[in-house]
Amino acid sequence: MTAFWSFITKRRRPARDAHGFAGYVVDAEEWRALATALNGENATLLGLWGDGESIRLAALDAVTNAIAVFSLACPEGRYPSVGRVHAPAQRPERAVRDLTGLVADGAPDSRAWLDHGRWGLRHPLGSARSAAPKAKPYAFLAAEGEGLHEIPVGPVHAGIIEPGHFRFTANGETIVRLEERLGFVHKGTNKLIEGAPLDVAARLAARISGDSSIAYSFAFARAAEAALGIDPPDRAIWLCALMAELERLANHLGDIGAVCNDAAFALMPAHCAVLREQVLRAAAKAFGHRLMFDRIVPGGVATDLSAEGAAAISAMTDHVRKRFPAIVELYDDTPSLQDRTVKTGFLSAELAAAFGAGGFVGRASGRLFDARKALAYAPYDDLAFDVPVRVDGDVNARVWIRIGEVEQSLDLVDRILARLPEGPILCAPTAPYAKAEGLALVEGFRGDVLVWLRIGTDGLVERCHLRDPSWFQWPLLEAVVENNIVADFPLCNKSFNCSYSGHDL
Repeated sequence: MTAFWSFITKRRRPARDAHGFAGYVVDAEEWRALATALNGENATLLGLWGDGESIRLAALDAVTNAIAVFSLACPEGRYPSVGRVHAPAQRPERAVRDLTGLVADGAPDSRAWLDHGRWGLRHPLGSARSAAPKAKPYAFLAAEGEGLHEIPVGPVHAGIIEPGHFRFTANGETIVRLEERLGFVHKGTNKLIEGAPLDVAARLAARISGDSSIAYSFAFARAAEAALGIDPPDRAIWLCALMAELERLANHLGDIGAVCNDAAFALMPAHCAVLREQVLRAAAKAFGHRLMFDRIVPGGVATDLSAEGAAAISAMTDHVRKRFPAIVELYDDTPSLQDRTVKTGFLSAELAAAFGAGGFVGRASGRLFDARKALAYAPYDDLAFDVPVRVDGDVNARVWIRIGEVEQSLDLVDRILARLPEGPILCAPTAPYAKAEGLALVEGFRGDVLVWLRIGTDGLVERCHLRDPSWFQWPLLEAVVENNIVADFPLCNKSFNCSYSGHDL
């Protein structure tokens, strides 16, 4: 990627270079070269989306951690497929076709992805607005061999869980292939944000995936601030990080217990649920909402932290810090539990790197990337903390990454509270507006959340792309369950804990 990036920068000056990324307009030849370069060791695909009559691709230079967005005009509604040479782009390309009508020439998979044939219109974000065709059965990929059988699971699942269909091909109890079908919770969020005022768009972004409200709000706010040239107050920046670490704590504690629950070890989820509840109650006392919806806004935060709120958070961290070691010891000293998690659902370092797997999925397989460190955005550029990483790549490793991150987040919360500056909490955007684009990459509990947006001179959001880390984690789940038994799929699935809603938009 670095070599190609140099090739581009020698030939062209970036069209934009002050809003969180360098933007380049490329031709078809350069687009094809970019697709090939993404298979190199120093390149990571961050996102692929349609923007009117052009296709855009965000990439990370893994050597410099610089981000660039490449744009290719598609006057005929077509562009060279990136997925043809770089597999992580295949599902985004299918989604782009469903949402905008732009077609990837040479794509290895032309099946619809988000569009199940039940929408009122085809390509609701693009120019093709013909009536939707009658829904047809989805063409799952065939697997042939003696003694193979299929096991359909979902989209409706037992318990309170979002819909997704999993089609297993198995030989006895051994999984030979898993194919996912998602898109059941498509909400049309991109279309709802298009033309919306910043405050309305920020509320929609916060609701992409409820367990990542802060990550999306933080990323959206930073992208809008970059576009508009706004510098939020220092106190607001530190409060954003405080909320981000509270969200990380609550979700990791819940996940540790949930993984053990799928191994039929009910004691762990009971203990972890108590601690997660303590975090959520502290968040409610401090910021007025358990999941902290709409507390981060472009220009700062909507709710300040009182002395009583800070005391509630401090009491919570003290409580969790006292109780958590015993829970970790219980996990580590239960042989029957270790028997289920160790060497189950192995993800290779090569696949994790190729798909740019973020969060605990990538770091459990040796990919040391954390946007808080790699991009060093405020206030993390002024905070010392460790990023846990392992190379064993199994369910057990993904649990231990979460354990390490819980310990780091507890320390970060305490240090943020101790260093929280005084002052205002909001520098709200005001007219006049200049047409501009902004991009931000923020570390959520699952991994890096990307937000790109364009704001018009009227202050309305013209276009927005929100990318959940699950986009590049769901395909890896299909890989890790191969050669595992069917009964271990829930363990593998929960160790990934991908978002349905964050993926389906």
